[in-house]
Amino acid sequence: MFKPPFNSPSNSPIDPLINSAREEKQIAENWHDDPWDIVVDVVESGVEPRDFREVAPMFRVVLIAVVCFALFLGAIGLWYLHKVNPSGGSNIGVSFTVNEGDSVSSVSSRLESEGFITSAGVFRWYVGRKGGIELAPGYYTIKPHDHMGNIMKVLSIPPSATFVKVTFPEGFTISQMAKRIAEKTLRLNADLFKQAAQDPTIEAAYRPATQTSLEGLLFPDTYQISGDESESQVVTRMVQLMERVGRQEGLDKSQDAVGLSPYKTLIIASMIEREAKTEGDRAKIARVIYNRLELGMKLQIDATLYYAAPEGSTFTQAKELDTPYNTYLYKGLTPTPIANPGRASIAAALNPAQDPLQNDPICKGVAKPCRYLYYVLSDKDGSHAFAATLAQHEANIEISRAAGLLP
Repeated sequence: MFKPPFNSPSNSPIDPLINSAREEKQIAENWHDDPWDIVVDVVESGVEPRDFREVAPMFRVVLIAVVCFALFLGAIGLWYLHKVNPSGGSNIGVSFTVNEGDSVSSVSSRLESEGFITSAGVFRWYVGRKGGIELAPGYYTIKPHDHMGNIMKVLSIPPSATFVKVTFPEGFTISQMAKRIAEKTLRLNADLFKQAAQDPTIEAAYRPATQTSLEGLLFPDTYQISGDESESQVVTRMVQLMERVGRQEGLDKSQDAVGLSPYKTLIIASMIEREAKTEGDRAKIARVIYNRLELGMKLQIDATLYYAAPEGSTFTQAKELDTPYNTYLYKGLTPTPIANPGRASIAAALNPAQDPLQNDPICKGVAKPCRYLYYVLSDKDGSHAFAATLAQHEANIEISRAAGLLP
C-alpha cells in the first residue's frame, strides 16, 4: 500500500520539480507487494516473445512445399489420365492377335509397340486395379488410343464369343467377297481370302479335279464370322453352304435335268446372276443360254467380258480382249463361273423357261421351233425384251436406245 510523504510548503520556482522527484523516490522505496498484486516477469519466466518477421520465412517455405507437392500430384494425375484415355483415338478398329501363352505383360508391350496404347506400364497397373484379364488366344478388334477400359473389355471377351455379321450379295466375285470381308471384319485379310479360294486342299464336291478356283462355289449369304475364324475356315463354310443349297435345289441331278454337270450348271447360274435384274427374267435368260449352246451359237453375254477385263473397262475395251471369257469371240461356256450365284439363279439354271408357243407374237413368221435366242434391256427396272430372230432383236435394241437405256 502506498503512503504519501509529508510535503512542507516552499516558495522556490523549482520546488515543484524537486518535490515530484522526491515523491517518485519515496514511492519506489515505500512500495511493497500485496497478495492481490500479480507481476509477470517475462524475462525471469524464460519465455521470450517471437517476432513474426522471424516466423514468416519458415511459413513461406512450408507453404511453397505444400503447393509444389499439390502441383506435383496434379501433374501425376493429369499424366495418368492422359495415358489411360489418350487423345487422337480412332473410330476404326484394327486387328490384334493374342498368341498362345501370352501374358498381360507381353500383350501390354505389344499393344504399346503397335500403337494401341501409350504406356505398357500404366496398362498393366490399370488392369491390375480392375481385377485382371484372362487372355484367350485369337483375333481381337481394337481401336488405337481407345480408353484402356474399353481395350481391357475387348480383351476380356474370348474371340470365340464375338461375331461379325458379313453379307455377301448374290453375284459377288471372289475378289469382291475378299474386299467385303476385309472391310467388315477388319482382321481378315483380302489376299489371304483369295488364296484360300484357290486352295486345292479345301474339299468342294462341285469343283472338277482339273480346277483349283472356287469361283462360283461360295454361296452368297449373310454369315456370322467368329473372332477366331481364319480366312480358310470362312471359305470352307461358304463352300459347304453352296453344296447344301445345291442339294436342296437338285444340283446333284443336273445331268438328268439339263444335261450338264453341276459345275457347268453353276457356270450358267453365274451368268444368269450377273445378267438378270428381275425375277421374271432369270428362267428366260437360262433358256436363251441353253438354246444357243444347243445351236452352236456364241453366247455373246456382256457380263463374261467384264469378268476378265481390268476394272473400269468400257464395253468396247472389254470386247476387244482375247480371253477365254470373251463369249463374243469363243463358243461355249467360260472356263469357270463368273460370279457366285444365289439360290434363285441356281434354280433358274436347273429349270429354264419353256420356249414361246407358236402363237406368241414373237413367233410370227418364224419357222418351227420358235426359240428364245436374244434379249436386251427394255426398261429402267432392269427387265429385258426377248426375241426369236435377229431382226426382232435389232428392233428391240433401237427401242431401248431411243429410251436412253443403251449408249
